[in-house]
Amino acid sequence: MIEMSIESIRVSLMNYQRVVILKEKESDRYLPIWIGPAEADAIAVRLQDVSVARPLTHDLLRAIIDSLGASVAYIVVNDLSNDTFFARIILDVEGRTIEIDSRPSDAIALAVRSKVPIFAEEGVLEKAGVLLDENEKQAVEGEQAPEIKEEELQRMSAFRDFIESLDLDDFDKRRGN
Repeated sequence: MIEMSIESIRVSLMNYQRVVILKEKESDRYLPIWIGPAEADAIAVRLQDVSVARPLTHDLLRAIIDSLGASVAYIVVNDLSNDTFFARIILDVEGRTIEIDSRPSDAIALAVRSKVPIFAEEGVLEKAGVLLDENEKQAVEGEQAPEIKEEELQRMSAFRDFIESLDLDDFDKRRGN
């Protein structure tokens, strides 16, 4: 398992779909996970310390877990199958470990409320992680980009189209930058 942090939540201008971008803590590898608008808002509300009049669903879930004498230990994005991500919420219940199946968006929303680590399995990162190597970093900075095979371009076209449609200015405004 590799520890991740939430790098950002972005919005596509083409279809207004949300994506949470997780970043590996020890490298420049990223994991984009498409999520629903309610889950994106639930994560963003907590990250930005926005107070709400009544508890949101993930606040309620955390309160129930706490009331039952359990605690969230961490969450892990543990699988990717047929373009669907899977996650597990790991609970500590009186010294026992209990794993709960979850959507990654719900697990992440709970993790930010519980202030616990977010992990991803190496296999998930191998399938869907995006790593910026030195050549790509140089290309971003305006230097010569390495030649990419046509097969690789076709495989990544869905990601490229989505990422190019993101409204990054909108995210910066929400963060207060």
